[in-house]
Amino acid sequence: MPEAPKDNLTNGEDYSLAEENKNTLHFIEEVTANAGEVQNRVLSEILSRNAGVEYLQRHGRVAGRETFKKLIPVIKYEDIQPEITRIANGDKSPILCSQPISEFLTSSGTSGGERKLMPTTEEELGRRSLLYSLLMPVMNQFVPGLDKGKGMYFLFIKSESKTPGGLLARPVLTSYYKSAHFKDRPYNPYTNYTSPNETILCPDSYQSLYSQMLCGLSQNKQVLRVGAVFASGFIRALRFLEKHWPLLCDDIRTGTVNPRITDPSVRTAVAKILEPNPGLADFVAAECGRESWRGIITRLWPNTKYVDVIVTGTMSQYIPTLDYYSNGLPLVCTMYASSECYFGVNLKPLCKPSDVSYTLIPTMAYFEFLPVQRNNNGVMANSVAVPKSLNEKEQQELVDLVDVKLGQEYELVVTTYSGLYRYRVGDVLRVAGFKNKAPQFNFICRKNVVLSIESDKTDEVELQTAVKNAETHLIPFDATLGDYTSYADTSTIPGHYVLFWELSSTGSTPIPPSVFEDCCLTIEESLNSVYRQSRASDKSIGPLEIKVVEAGTFDKLMDYALSSGASINQYKTPRCVKFAPIVELLNAKVAATYFSPKCPKWVPGHKQWSNNTTN
Repeated sequence: MPEAPKDNLTNGEDYSLAEENKNTLHFIEEVTANAGEVQNRVLSEILSRNAGVEYLQRHGRVAGRETFKKLIPVIKYEDIQPEITRIANGDKSPILCSQPISEFLTSSGTSGGERKLMPTTEEELGRRSLLYSLLMPVMNQFVPGLDKGKGMYFLFIKSESKTPGGLLARPVLTSYYKSAHFKDRPYNPYTNYTSPNETILCPDSYQSLYSQMLCGLSQNKQVLRVGAVFASGFIRALRFLEKHWPLLCDDIRTGTVNPRITDPSVRTAVAKILEPNPGLADFVAAECGRESWRGIITRLWPNTKYVDVIVTGTMSQYIPTLDYYSNGLPLVCTMYASSECYFGVNLKPLCKPSDVSYTLIPTMAYFEFLPVQRNNNGVMANSVAVPKSLNEKEQQELVDLVDVKLGQEYELVVTTYSGLYRYRVGDVLRVAGFKNKAPQFNFICRKNVVLSIESDKTDEVELQTAVKNAETHLIPFDATLGDYTSYADTSTIPGHYVLFWELSSTGSTPIPPSVFEDCCLTIEESLNSVYRQSRASDKSIGPLEIKVVEAGTFDKLMDYALSSGASINQYKTPRCVKFAPIVELLNAKVAATYFSPKCPKWVPGHKQWSNNTTN
């Protein structure tokens, strides 16, 4: 199997960044050129290591790839929940994996609607570290010289819990940041951050963000790149700066740390960086005190080359805001990962957000792909919104990494070293191209983000497109949509879609009610024909409703999620809400309500009864 690039071990003459970059790019070239062979070796290695585990033995003797595909079913989380529960309760027998389960990684509370426990091993930390090590050598090809300065990244941990059996359960990024792979990482100019480890590892979110922002401002001329995990998290950091810049400037001016920062390790770490700088304090105060915050990133951190955040999927909602704050700096999505597995990297990081594609690294896991079909209405025929058990024919439809077809959509299925076998991740990907023999995928959507009143099913992509179309009505009034979510309100008869909108406006002209009504109708016109038929013909869905909420509502929604156990690193605004307290929170902040004024247009499409329809 191709050898992974070695960790850097010294901070002296033996360290050659150019040589390290060359080795990393060679590794990518080799594993993608031999993707099929590497995948076969990965599967063989996983099966040989775990041949004696209870789960595999239960399904028969799995001798190789063919028997693996014949005997091992394609599963969803609920299928292995009993095994997960046994491990969580302390059963140390080899149930899923021959290696000891070191901890559980909790899935994002807003990604799939429930917190799932993903088994992992110590070895997996090394595998995740490998994927991180690929990112900057790739980036260096497009933006050289990044080793000459620092990265200002807002990174956070979440408090962890223990299962009844004593295993830690925590988000994947918390696991990584608390590991020796991160805390004791060897010297590498690409992991030279403005934030000391102590500020990242501080469990108090206010103290962590305040101290990281303070360190970032204090080293503003050294910053060459900025970022967070998700676009929403980076924007939240900038809004924190908008609120707290006077306190931060006081600390910069005097070289002291605000008394509200009480964590001793944080105070000590920040004190090593901070020194009195009245000139910088005056500069930051002058920039933050200006009426417009357009370009604030390039104004405060003038050497910044790009913004490193995830802006694919629902995060694309934040692209206009990031463009505003950054003066149009490149928005870079570097990698594709989840709690189940780290998957791949973006080999063209300076591409437009709409063109982002990820090359799956064949050494990370064994990948299979379930073709996703869309019917004549554009709706996924085998929708992943609620994964069902696959029949034998559907299981035979799965294809290997090197056999996917350009332009086809697939649901990702993984077999990992840590005990997941033919597991449906739930992500829908579209093949955008190839790097040698390894496919490159656009991320299309994630499961369980769906609106439905009866037979209609509106997925995340359709909703995002419809909202984007409607937002154009706001442009003449210098207003944009700051954030949004949706809710299938079945308390009315018939039920109807509700969208909660938080607006951001720089204009002085009030937006007339008719404009919001036009937004409602535009959204309905943009949805699939099943929805429009239900509205216009069947009358089984009522008029779509937009509820405009007060400024700051979505910050409160995030605060609620964090207080309920969500990870600040993994938090994404849910595009569909169902949990009653969240709906109540949103409804309590409604400032105005508008309904679609008429039914959307609908004509019979490619339906089974279309032959009996006279056009």
